[in-house]
Amino acid sequence: MDDDLEALKKRRLEELQRSQQDAFQQEMQERQQLEQQVQQLESMVKPIFTKEALSRYGTLKTAHPEKAIQLLVVLAQAIQQGQIKQVNDVQLKALLKQMTPAKKGITITRK
Repeated sequence: MDDDLEALKKRRLEELQRSQQDAFQQEMQERQQLEQQVQQLESMVKPIFTKEALSRYGTLKTAHPEKAIQLLVVLAQAIQQGQIKQVNDVQLKALLKQMTPAKKGITITRK
């Protein structure tokens, strides 16, 4: 009876380990695919940046990676539609400002 219980526990533990390993591998594959997509977008967008805009993009990518990816997507779409040929720092700032939602001001009135 104890042997059957131990064998069952061992089999269940192996199943759990296998499922965790499969989940980890799937997550790694998804992460690699995302990185490849970001690299493809960067290879499309980076050539149109001026030196200053490229520097600003690098800073943005370090500080806010999600926002940098959003920026790449927007610029890649604009490039594909033929709307953009070159992006300088001023244009990049304006685009980032458009992408950032306006903060609501809080006013406090005292009586």
